[in-house]
Amino acid sequence: MSITPEFQVAVIGAGPGGLAAGVKLKQAGLDDFVIIERAGDVGGSWHENHYPGLGVDIPAIAYQYSFARNSRWSRFFPYGAEVKEYHREVARRFGLYPHVRFDTTIAREEWDDIGEYWKLITDTGSVITARFLISAVGAFVRPKQDAGIPGWESFAGKIQRPSDWDHDYDLTGKKVGIIGTGASAVQIVPSIAPEVGELTVFQRTPVWSIPKPDFVIPKAGQRVLAVPGLQAAVHGAVLVGVDLVLRAAISVPMTVVRPTLAHFDRWTIKGYRTFLGAVVHDPATADKLAPNFGVVAKRPTMSNSYLQAYNRDNVTLITEPITRITADGIETGDGVEHRFDMIVLATGYEVFSDPETYRPGTVVGRDGFDLGTFYTEHGMQAYESVSVPGLPNRWTLVGPYSWTGSGWHAFVEMTADHAVRAIKEGTRRGATVVEVRQSAHDAYHRKVFRRAEAVRYYFNELNGHVPTYYRNSQGDSTYIRPSGFFEARRGNRRFPLDHYRFQTPRPRVAAERADTRLASGT
Repeated sequence: MSITPEFQVAVIGAGPGGLAAGVKLKQAGLDDFVIIERAGDVGGSWHENHYPGLGVDIPAIAYQYSFARNSRWSRFFPYGAEVKEYHREVARRFGLYPHVRFDTTIAREEWDDIGEYWKLITDTGSVITARFLISAVGAFVRPKQDAGIPGWESFAGKIQRPSDWDHDYDLTGKKVGIIGTGASAVQIVPSIAPEVGELTVFQRTPVWSIPKPDFVIPKAGQRVLAVPGLQAAVHGAVLVGVDLVLRAAISVPMTVVRPTLAHFDRWTIKGYRTFLGAVVHDPATADKLAPNFGVVAKRPTMSNSYLQAYNRDNVTLITEPITRITADGIETGDGVEHRFDMIVLATGYEVFSDPETYRPGTVVGRDGFDLGTFYTEHGMQAYESVSVPGLPNRWTLVGPYSWTGSGWHAFVEMTADHAVRAIKEGTRRGATVVEVRQSAHDAYHRKVFRRAEAVRYYFNELNGHVPTYYRNSQGDSTYIRPSGFFEARRGNRRFPLDHYRFQTPRPRVAAERADTRLASGT
């Protein structure tokens, strides 16, 4: 029996995906929605992260919505504060702020089989109900609270995290250790090195860090970017190039793929070692910074100052494994205790492509279907990356096999289009249940898994020795969608409607009789 919930649509997350969903809902004439955000403002990671040196590693022209192109970017690769303000401006421009419920964390999503709606239980115990649900929590779902290193809670000094940086703490002259060499660390290290007394970087795995072609965009350049259609044309040309590369990777026979990728990695590794020798003055440090894996086996970074920071007298690189964190600092495998005033835990995030990210009991659908348990037992999978049988009326914007090689905005727009199209069609039909059919889901997953053979070879075999979030704990590479960008966009915008089951409410009298029979046991 259908019950009227509080909202027609609930969107979890007010980052790039949630804002895209909000705009798409408004454009479709679906105004009865709420966006639920755990933080105090929109922007997602760009609101929560504000560490020193924060900036994008994708050109601004590719890091924006197609419906809100910005000609006023100050830099080719903008800094974090400007990116955050861009998202705030989008929310203001499209009237999304009145729809956002801030400082609200969803602890459990529970489908009501009787009422045919979602119950969203917050961490305070309150309940928000919605007929349809869009999960827009993003790719980097939550910071890893446990650094995976014994003793980190015992450190008596200052602990800093990229996701919760304390700018009131005075770094001047301090002895600082930073654990991790990922994208955040690459930006933090050169930003704080001139200020601190000593900076020690603890590296488990080296990172590719190539020059960043960044520059200030002059007023004349901004006027050029304002020419109607120019940014769309340039970005479109880039997407065509990305599309061709991805399509080639999945269509070329493996007999060609294997030697080609092996040669590519070997040549690029050799070339990067030469580059390191020219940039880093100390040969021993340059050798430690040299990866023994392919350029895209881990997320590559771009910086004009990270590698150069190791030429400073106050910056040291340590590759000896960490044994534990003590009250005074960090102890390494050689028995040395390195003492610090502050430790930065740049140890990463729980990402969308790992089954462990989905805790059992936090997303429960029809007939007790548990998303966390399903992913653990059957692997990561979703129809067009957005919907799973057993979770009616629910779509996720960043799901298994979703990244298309484009900027994040381009692909959350397409997945938002998918969700909104299904919701609008369900509304048009008067349906209270919209659920992807098992047969359509399974056929799609078989196709995706088959086409991802080259991707799995690259991450599991050729570069199986390197830890990377492009390969999850199940040995699968569900981060990347094995298709061209435009194929993915068509799939999300033009999926066959009969791939979904649209269920209208039972007639009231029939429903009441059925409920009576159930209650009496007859």
